[in-house]
Amino acid sequence: MQKSVIEYLVATAAKYPEKIAVQDSIGSITFTELLRSAYVIANEIKAKGLWKSPVGVYIPKGCRMVQAFAGINMSGNFYIPLDTKSPETRILSILNVLEAEAVITDKAHEQQVKSMCDKIVIVIEDVLENQPKTDANAEDYLAQQIDTDPVYSIFTSGSTGTPKGVVIAHRGVIDYIDWAVSTFNVTSDAIIGNQAPFYFDNSTLDIYLMYATGATLDIIPEMHFSFPAKLVDYMNERKITFVFWVPFALINVANFDIFKDKKPQYLKDVLFAGEVMPNKHLNYWRKHLPNCRYANLYGPTEITVDCTFYEVDREFSDDEPLPIGVACRNSGVMILVDQQREAGINEEGELCVRGSSLALGYYNDPEKTQKAFIQNPLNKHYPETIYCTGDIVYKNERGEIMYVGRKDSQIKHNGYRIELGEIENAVLASKMVDNCCAVYDFTNKKIVLYYQAPEELDLSAFRKAVSDKIPRYMIPSSYHREETLKQNSSGKIDRTYYKNLING
Repeated sequence: MQKSVIEYLVATAAKYPEKIAVQDSIGSITFTELLRSAYVIANEIKAKGLWKSPVGVYIPKGCRMVQAFAGINMSGNFYIPLDTKSPETRILSILNVLEAEAVITDKAHEQQVKSMCDKIVIVIEDVLENQPKTDANAEDYLAQQIDTDPVYSIFTSGSTGTPKGVVIAHRGVIDYIDWAVSTFNVTSDAIIGNQAPFYFDNSTLDIYLMYATGATLDIIPEMHFSFPAKLVDYMNERKITFVFWVPFALINVANFDIFKDKKPQYLKDVLFAGEVMPNKHLNYWRKHLPNCRYANLYGPTEITVDCTFYEVDREFSDDEPLPIGVACRNSGVMILVDQQREAGINEEGELCVRGSSLALGYYNDPEKTQKAFIQNPLNKHYPETIYCTGDIVYKNERGEIMYVGRKDSQIKHNGYRIELGEIENAVLASKMVDNCCAVYDFTNKKIVLYYQAPEELDLSAFRKAVSDKIPRYMIPSSYHREETLKQNSSGKIDRTYYKNLING
């Protein structure tokens, strides 16, 4: 029985010792080097007396960050990826929530971390100079660890301004990765093109597929996602075969019509998650790369990345929504109406999840944990925790789950209850904009559309085009053109930014 993610790495390093595990724009490391560095870092952390403790990692995304993660887990502790581009106030807020005793950083950020906080500072370059002459025994490190111990904590924005630290256990990652390996037939031949920041939970799939299969993890430079032509060149140069990106990255490629001149020659698997993927843009990818496998994955951070998936198996028109599919293996998915009963076919309700994938809760926040992780209201007989996602969905006649939107993105306008995501879907189907974000102006009682397009909309033609998709009362009354829609740190449309522009 597997009880730690590190067991993946130990087995893979034995099988593919000299194969490249991770490569970035600076260099690369083999599986043997990754495992040995994990031992060295683990020794350093254990010498500080830490056990089952949070350890911050303040290093730019790259090989060294992955080495730090491995060493922390090897030591029996859990890691917290910290964004080196975040304001110091947010970093300090996270460290305060954690009550963390130690931070791993690099030489370039050593003085910054020391001036920012009074934690134990471990400089990774200094530690890695002490490479062991012989390999250590993983059993000695893993003996006391069990699968309900934390593996990492990812911080999400809290409604009060204080970040929430979602704590994920080893068993959640193992459950998720074993499902992904078997579902998508990932092998050691794969070259995974990473887009997700390591402080965003989508990166979990990239990192641990590498651990589990012997695939190579290629960390694509962030700037390439702003220049899709360079991105495709990079993918061909590195022979990328597998990607798991936020839709924004795929949408950008389609909007620039990159595939008319060049295509990713080695790409086989295109997975996406994090927000709604418009069929308008997915159809562009499917038209130009018809032999790729496409899959829509869904899940909040609180349930180890994803709990449902849909492998695209039929044609969709540009204005149709894409299913989020069916439950991943060993994930219990329920659609509840008022937390009292399960919804019927085509009846909307809140998506709730149970199973090994559930997070342990929010670090140092029992009150929020108890509100979000509740007893299954349909089970009165024994303790069974579920997580209520806040997402409104329904199940169609095919048995596929269809995403409607967030509970908190539903508005009431002129007496009508409206889902802002439905407006965005209709706008994109018009093919008159490249991307969009609909928000509600509560003061002036109007729907506002921020849109990305090369020129201002012809509003008469636009309203005529969308009136075929949505009723008149759902058509926006205020419009703002953006050269590029603002993204948040995870690569999604920054809806909070646009809400705040309108409502303060």
